[in-house]
Amino acid sequence: MEAFLESSAYLWFDTEYTTLDLEKARLLQVSLVITDVNLDRLAPVEEDLNLVVRLDDGVSVSPWLTETMPELVNRCRSGEALPVEEIDVRLEAYVNRHVVVPMGDDKKKPILAGNSIHADWFLAHRFLPRFSSRLHYRHLDVTTLKLQWQDWLRRADKFEKDDPALVRKFFPGFNPETMNRQHDAYYDVQASIAEMNYYRKYLFKRPPQG
Repeated sequence: MEAFLESSAYLWFDTEYTTLDLEKARLLQVSLVITDVNLDRLAPVEEDLNLVVRLDDGVSVSPWLTETMPELVNRCRSGEALPVEEIDVRLEAYVNRHVVVPMGDDKKKPILAGNSIHADWFLAHRFLPRFSSRLHYRHLDVTTLKLQWQDWLRRADKFEKDDPALVRKFFPGFNPETMNRQHDAYYDVQASIAEMNYYRKYLFKRPPQG
């Protein structure tokens, strides 16, 4: 029997992008929070990565995004925004600083985690190759538990991710400066951690340790 191997870390990752057509989408914002398997931070809140991507002239943005998040679009066209290549380097360096993986030991690479994480993984694979090279092939998708919560358990009391107080309750490491930033990658990535904690509390019973 293969020995139990605990994941080295969870990389909670979220992005905002120009269109839901992922083949045509361009990144606008990336956010990353690193935790251990107990969902405790491995880096202090002030080191969280929350970066906006430079949006070149002529790149189209969906009407919904323009109407819903005009501030983000403006930030992506301001001096604050960074080239996607620089963001890729920063993400890789951040992971290397906080997650130690022995050379060649792919089993100890950190797990990409979030809600509907396949979309974020797809865009990372397209635009962030250095960061993508640091990832385990497995993903932790909180959406799986969300669907089982509503479809199998038929629970109506779903996790309300747009409730900052609820997010803070289930993720004590929540950055209070993001309290009123719904539809923001940094807020959403923290909400995903909180939602995972919510399901752990009500769906699973952990066996005694030791």
